Parts: sequence; structure tokens; C-alpha cells
Amino acid sequence: MKGMNELVRQAQVMQKKMAKLQEELQERTIEGSAGGGMVTAVVSGANELKSIAIDKTVVDPNDVEMLQDLVLAAVNDGLKKAKAMMEEEMGQLTGGIKMPGLF
Repeated sequence: MKGMNELVRQAQVMQKKMAKLQEELQERTIEGSAGGGMVTAVVSGANELKSIAIDKTVVDPNDVEMLQDLVLAAVNDGLKKAKAMMEEEMGQLTGGIKMPGLF
């Protein structure tokens, strides 16, 4: 019985650490880019788009589709990097064990 109580206590400690880490990661930002840095998107660990920067040289009224593609690519790059950051940090905390529903 004593071993079970210790296991439950360790699980509770791990749960608190994971909740704190998730909170911290949601505040972090990561930058994605496209077009060699001509379009950059800043994304939070909570997968929220924080800002977009577009170099004026890629703004061509005759080629709006290219600009749309660059924006989309930059945002997706940022989201991909944010997900990787979450997985890496959580993996360090859990010792590499995948926890369904956490990331």
C-alpha cells in the first residue's frame, strides 16, 4: 500500500510540473518564415498568431497569390516550430513518454 501511495504522489507532482510547463510554453513565441525571410510570422506556444511582418518588396498588386502563399507558408512554419518546441519540452519532462492529449 505504501508503494501505491508513493506512486500516486509522484504522479501528482508530475501533473503539477506538466501544467506549469504548459503554461510557460504558451507564453513563449517562435518565428516562422517564408521567401527567405521576406515574410515572417510570430506564433505563441498556444498556437496563436502574434504578428506578421512582410517585406515591402514582395508586395506586388499584380501577384497577390504569391504573397498569400508566402503568408500561409510563414504561419505554417511558425505553427510547426511551436508544436516541435512543445513536444521537445514535454518530452524532456516526461522522459520521452508520449502523453496522449498533452501535445
